[in-house]
Amino acid sequence: MSKTGVHGMGMIAVPLLAATFGGKESSGLMLPMLIMADVFGVMYYHRHAEWKYLIKLFPWAIVGVLLGTWTGNYIDDQLFRTIMGIIIFVSLGIMVWLEKSNKNKIPDYWWFAMILGIAAGFTTMVGNLAGSAMALYLLSMRMPKNEFIGTAAWFFMAVNWFKVPFHIWSWHSITVDSVLLNLTVLPMIAIGAYLGIKVIKKISDQGFRRFIMIMTAVAAVFMVF
Repeated sequence: MSKTGVHGMGMIAVPLLAATFGGKESSGLMLPMLIMADVFGVMYYHRHAEWKYLIKLFPWAIVGVLLGTWTGNYIDDQLFRTIMGIIIFVSLGIMVWLEKSNKNKIPDYWWFAMILGIAAGFTTMVGNLAGSAMALYLLSMRMPKNEFIGTAAWFFMAVNWFKVPFHIWSWHSITVDSVLLNLTVLPMIAIGAYLGIKVIKKISDQGFRRFIMIMTAVAAVFMVF
Protein backbone atom coordinates (compact mmCIF):
# COMPACT_ATOMS: atom_id res chain seq x y z
CA MET A 1 0.00 0.00 0.00
CA SER A 2 2.84 2.40 0.77
CA LYS A 3 4.29 2.11 -2.73
CA THR A 4 1.02 3.00 -4.43
CA GLY A 5 0.35 6.08 -2.33
CA VAL A 6 -0.57 5.16 1.25
CA HIS A 7 2.75 6.50 2.44
CA GLY A 8 2.79 5.75 6.17
CA MET A 9 1.95 2.05 5.96
CA GLY A 10 5.50 1.07 5.05
CA MET A 11 6.96 3.06 7.93
CA ILE A 12 4.75 1.22 10.41
CA ALA A 13 6.01 -2.10 9.03
CA VAL A 14 9.65 -1.19 9.82
CA PRO A 15 9.45 -1.39 13.65
CA LEU A 16 7.25 -4.49 13.48
CA LEU A 17 9.91 -6.36 11.49
CA ALA A 18 12.72 -4.93 13.64
CA ALA A 19 11.05 -6.19 16.81
CA THR A 20 10.92 -9.70 15.35
CA PHE A 21 14.21 -10.06 13.46
CA GLY A 22 16.49 -7.29 14.79
CA GLY A 23 17.51 -4.04 13.12
CA LYS A 24 20.02 -4.98 10.45
CA GLU A 25 18.45 -8.36 9.65
CA SER A 26 14.99 -6.85 9.29
CA SER A 27 16.39 -4.17 6.96
CA GLY A 28 17.73 -6.86 4.63
CA LEU A 29 14.54 -8.89 4.91
CA MET A 30 12.34 -5.94 4.02
CA LEU A 31 14.41 -4.68 1.06
CA PRO A 32 13.35 -7.36 -1.48
CA MET A 33 9.72 -6.85 -0.41
CA LEU A 34 10.07 -3.15 -1.12
CA ILE A 35 11.68 -3.85 -4.49
CA MET A 36 8.78 -6.10 -5.47
CA ALA A 37 6.33 -3.43 -4.33
CA ASP A 38 8.31 -0.73 -6.20
CA VAL A 39 7.42 -2.49 -9.45
CA PHE A 40 3.70 -1.96 -8.83
CA GLY A 41 4.20 1.70 -7.90
CA VAL A 42 6.31 2.48 -10.97
CA MET A 43 3.99 0.58 -13.31
CA TYR A 44 0.98 2.61 -12.23
CA TYR A 45 2.47 6.07 -11.57
CA HIS A 46 5.52 6.18 -13.88
CA ARG A 47 3.98 8.88 -16.11
CA HIS A 48 3.73 11.34 -13.23
CA ALA A 49 7.39 11.47 -12.16
CA GLU A 50 9.13 14.86 -12.02
CA TRP A 51 12.62 13.95 -13.25
CA LYS A 52 14.15 17.36 -12.63
CA TYR A 53 13.88 16.69 -8.90
CA LEU A 54 15.10 13.09 -9.19
CA ILE A 55 18.26 14.14 -11.04
CA LYS A 56 19.09 16.51 -8.17
CA LEU A 57 18.49 13.86 -5.49
CA PHE A 58 20.15 10.73 -6.92
CA PRO A 59 23.85 11.68 -6.51
CA TRP A 60 23.35 12.76 -2.90
CA ALA A 61 21.27 9.67 -2.13
CA ILE A 62 24.20 7.50 -3.26
CA VAL A 63 26.44 9.35 -0.80
CA GLY A 64 23.86 8.71 1.91
CA VAL A 65 23.69 4.98 1.14
CA LEU A 66 27.47 4.67 1.38
CA LEU A 67 27.47 6.53 4.72
CA GLY A 68 24.65 4.33 5.97
CA THR A 69 26.51 1.16 5.00
CA TRP A 70 29.57 2.25 6.97
CA THR A 71 27.62 3.54 9.98
CA GLY A 72 25.39 0.46 10.22
CA ASN A 73 28.35 -1.59 11.41
CA TYR A 74 28.92 0.65 14.44
CA ILE A 75 25.50 1.39 15.99
CA ASP A 76 23.23 -0.94 17.93
CA ASP A 77 19.53 -1.37 17.30
CA GLN A 78 18.33 0.83 20.17
CA LEU A 79 20.56 3.75 19.22
CA PHE A 80 19.42 3.38 15.61
CA ARG A 81 15.74 3.47 16.57
CA THR A 82 16.22 6.53 18.77
CA ILE A 83 18.16 8.47 16.12
CA MET A 84 15.65 7.64 13.40
CA GLY A 85 12.72 8.56 15.62
CA ILE A 86 14.27 11.95 16.37
CA ILE A 87 14.93 12.55 12.66
CA ILE A 88 11.31 11.71 11.84
CA PHE A 89 9.99 14.07 14.54
CA VAL A 90 12.19 16.91 13.25
CA SER A 91 11.01 16.23 9.70
CA LEU A 92 7.42 16.29 10.88
CA GLY A 93 7.93 19.62 12.61
CA ILE A 94 9.28 21.14 9.40
CA MET A 95 6.34 19.71 7.42
CA VAL A 96 3.85 21.29 9.85
CA TRP A 97 5.71 24.61 9.64
CA LEU A 98 5.55 24.52 5.85
CA GLU A 99 1.84 23.76 5.98
CA LYS A 100 1.12 26.64 8.37
CA SER A 101 3.45 29.18 6.75
CA ASN A 102 1.44 29.37 3.51
CA LYS A 103 4.68 29.54 1.50
CA ASN A 104 4.45 28.24 -2.03
CA LYS A 105 7.61 26.20 -1.60
CA ILE A 106 11.09 26.23 -0.12
CA PRO A 107 13.56 27.96 -2.47
CA ASP A 108 14.86 25.32 -4.86
CA TYR A 109 18.48 25.58 -3.72
CA TRP A 110 21.08 22.88 -4.40
CA TRP A 111 21.90 22.55 -0.69
CA PHE A 112 18.31 21.60 0.14
CA ALA A 113 18.42 18.69 -2.33
CA MET A 114 21.87 17.76 -0.99
CA ILE A 115 20.78 17.58 2.66
CA LEU A 116 17.58 15.66 1.99
CA GLY A 117 19.20 13.43 -0.63
CA ILE A 118 21.92 12.36 1.81
CA ALA A 119 19.33 11.96 4.57
CA ALA A 120 17.14 9.81 2.32
CA GLY A 121 20.06 7.63 1.25
CA PHE A 122 21.32 7.19 4.81
CA THR A 123 17.96 6.41 6.37
CA THR A 124 16.88 4.05 3.59
CA MET A 125 20.11 2.06 3.97
CA VAL A 126 20.09 1.84 7.75
CA GLY A 127 16.41 1.07 8.19
CA ASN A 128 14.33 1.56 5.01
CA LEU A 129 13.11 4.81 6.57
CA ALA A 130 13.67 7.34 3.79
CA GLY A 131 9.96 8.04 3.53
CA SER A 132 10.13 11.05 5.86
CA ALA A 133 13.07 12.68 4.09
CA MET A 134 11.44 12.17 0.69
CA ALA A 135 8.08 13.37 1.98
CA LEU A 136 9.71 16.51 3.36
CA TYR A 137 11.43 17.28 0.04
CA LEU A 138 8.48 16.51 -2.22
CA LEU A 139 5.95 18.26 0.01
CA SER A 140 8.26 21.28 0.09
CA MET A 141 8.08 21.39 -3.71
CA ARG A 142 4.27 21.49 -3.35
CA MET A 143 3.75 18.57 -5.73
CA PRO A 144 0.22 17.39 -6.48
CA LYS A 145 -0.71 13.92 -5.23
CA ASN A 146 0.05 11.88 -8.35
CA GLU A 147 3.34 13.67 -9.06
CA PHE A 148 4.39 13.09 -5.46
CA ILE A 149 3.70 9.34 -5.68
CA GLY A 150 5.24 8.92 -9.15
CA THR A 151 8.44 10.78 -8.28
CA ALA A 152 8.85 8.85 -5.02
CA ALA A 153 8.19 5.55 -6.82
CA TRP A 154 11.04 6.06 -9.31
CA PHE A 155 13.38 7.32 -6.58
CA PHE A 156 12.91 4.27 -4.39
CA MET A 157 13.01 1.84 -7.31
CA ALA A 158 16.50 3.09 -8.26
CA VAL A 159 17.89 3.51 -4.74
CA ASN A 160 16.59 0.16 -3.47
CA TRP A 161 18.32 -1.71 -6.29
CA PHE A 162 21.52 0.22 -5.57
CA LYS A 163 21.40 -0.98 -1.94
CA VAL A 164 21.20 -4.70 -2.74
CA PRO A 165 24.97 -5.43 -3.18
CA PHE A 166 25.74 -3.78 0.16
CA HIS A 167 23.15 -5.90 1.95
CA ILE A 168 24.49 -9.08 0.34
CA TRP A 169 28.26 -8.61 0.61
CA SER A 170 28.77 -6.03 3.37
CA TRP A 171 26.00 -6.71 5.89
CA HIS A 172 25.11 -10.27 4.78
CA SER A 173 21.49 -9.43 5.57
CA ILE A 174 20.08 -10.79 2.27
CA THR A 175 20.46 -14.55 1.84
CA VAL A 176 18.86 -17.29 -0.24
CA ASP A 177 16.58 -18.16 2.69
CA SER A 178 15.47 -14.56 3.21
CA VAL A 179 14.65 -14.16 -0.50
CA LEU A 180 12.59 -17.36 -0.44
CA LEU A 181 10.68 -15.94 2.52
CA ASN A 182 10.16 -12.71 0.56
CA LEU A 183 8.66 -14.63 -2.36
CA THR A 184 6.04 -16.23 -0.12
CA VAL A 185 4.56 -12.78 0.63
CA LEU A 186 4.45 -11.60 -2.99
CA PRO A 187 0.67 -12.26 -3.31
CA MET A 188 0.06 -10.06 -0.24
CA ILE A 189 2.28 -7.33 -1.72
CA ALA A 190 0.19 -7.38 -4.90
CA ILE A 191 -3.04 -7.13 -2.89
CA GLY A 192 -1.58 -4.24 -0.89
CA ALA A 193 -0.59 -2.40 -4.06
CA TYR A 194 -4.12 -2.76 -5.43
CA LEU A 195 -5.67 -1.53 -2.17
CA GLY A 196 -3.28 1.44 -2.10
CA ILE A 197 -4.41 2.56 -5.56
CA LYS A 198 -8.07 2.32 -4.56
CA VAL A 199 -7.65 4.13 -1.25
CA ILE A 200 -5.52 7.01 -2.56
CA LYS A 201 -8.07 7.84 -5.29
CA LYS A 202 -10.56 8.80 -2.59
CA ILE A 203 -8.21 11.25 -0.84
CA SER A 204 -7.89 14.91 -1.92
CA ASP A 205 -4.49 16.59 -2.34
CA GLN A 206 -4.96 18.47 0.94
CA GLY A 207 -6.16 15.35 2.69
CA PHE A 208 -3.18 13.46 1.28
CA ARG A 209 -0.72 15.97 2.77
CA ARG A 210 -2.38 15.75 6.18
CA PHE A 211 -2.48 11.96 6.00
CA ILE A 212 1.28 11.84 5.32
CA MET A 213 2.01 14.05 8.32
CA ILE A 214 -0.19 12.00 10.65
CA MET A 215 1.31 8.68 9.54
CA THR A 216 4.82 10.12 9.83
CA ALA A 217 4.09 11.03 13.46
CA VAL A 218 2.74 7.54 14.14
CA ALA A 219 5.87 5.98 12.65
CA ALA A 220 8.12 8.19 14.79
CA VAL A 221 6.34 7.07 17.96
CA PHE A 222 6.78 3.44 16.90
CA MET A 223 10.49 3.95 16.27
CA VAL A 224 11.27 5.66 19.60
CA PHE A 225 9.07 3.62 21.95
